[in-house]
Amino acid sequence: MNPSNFLKVALAQISPVWLNKSATLEKVKSSISEAAAQGVELIIFGEGLVPGYPFWLSITNGSAWDDKVQKEIHAHYLRNAVQIEKGDLQEIQELAKSLKIAIYLGIIERPIDRGGHSIYCSLVYINFEGEIKSVHRKLQPTYEERLTWAPGDGNGLQVHPLKEFTVGGLNCWENWMPLARTALYGFGENLHIAVWPGAVRNTENITRMIAQESRSFVISVSSLMRKSDFPTDMPHIDVILENAPDVLADGGSCIAGPDGKWILEPVANSEGLLIETLDFNRVLEERQNFDPVGHYSRPDVLKLSVNRERQASVKYFNS
Repeated sequence: MNPSNFLKVALAQISPVWLNKSATLEKVKSSISEAAAQGVELIIFGEGLVPGYPFWLSITNGSAWDDKVQKEIHAHYLRNAVQIEKGDLQEIQELAKSLKIAIYLGIIERPIDRGGHSIYCSLVYINFEGEIKSVHRKLQPTYEERLTWAPGDGNGLQVHPLKEFTVGGLNCWENWMPLARTALYGFGENLHIAVWPGAVRNTENITRMIAQESRSFVISVSSLMRKSDFPTDMPHIDVILENAPDVLADGGSCIAGPDGKWILEPVANSEGLLIETLDFNRVLEERQNFDPVGHYSRPDVLKLSVNRERQASVKYFNS
């Protein structure tokens, strides 16, 4: 893929090695290498893939206060969360650089700049040079997610140049937040990445809606999770398996074009890479009749303010 207006993308619809950071990162690296061998220039992974989504919360009475079972599972989750500052993604970055492939990777982040004991659902963008250009911490965890994930901030509301495209992304249900979407549109986004834990019911409507609203390409990428994917060597796995359905996440990865029509309809219950090529010129064609932050906007009447400061509980000043 040399012409700048074409971009070959891969949707990595895979399951994690659940709550095992190192093993899941190995699976991520394998997918990246496989994609690069097929000429892919951008690969996207689902929400919180490394080390996995907190499925136990909804099936083990996750809201029980001061419960020993919940605390021990949570501690295990923290131990397997990603610490970027300690180099957990270094090998992924090196692979991106050597293969000249850009990556959107959903992680559970345990950041030192917030003390190192709370975790965030984060979406990381790594460019062709292997540089981490943004880490977007999910603005608002949904329902039971709030029992384990902390709310993020606006620092990661960033877009990035990728050939002729301008790419940005959001996690799961924050894609339903109109102002979060608008922030990315205002920064010039025309290729929107939406990552999900995995369900056709999540992606089948909103993917096309965002494409129609923004006149951009929209890629939704979901993970997979089946009862058979649960490990046997983690705390209280017997409690988790007792009420776990056979399928917890069925995928639903898909792509909509700037006219809102399907390029790739939602794919369910299939593990692997889904590969398509996007033509940037389609964005320019569809912006002719509607541009939500350009000729079809009224900033004199309606305007959005965005705080992109990285939030922290403590700020230190040198004397």
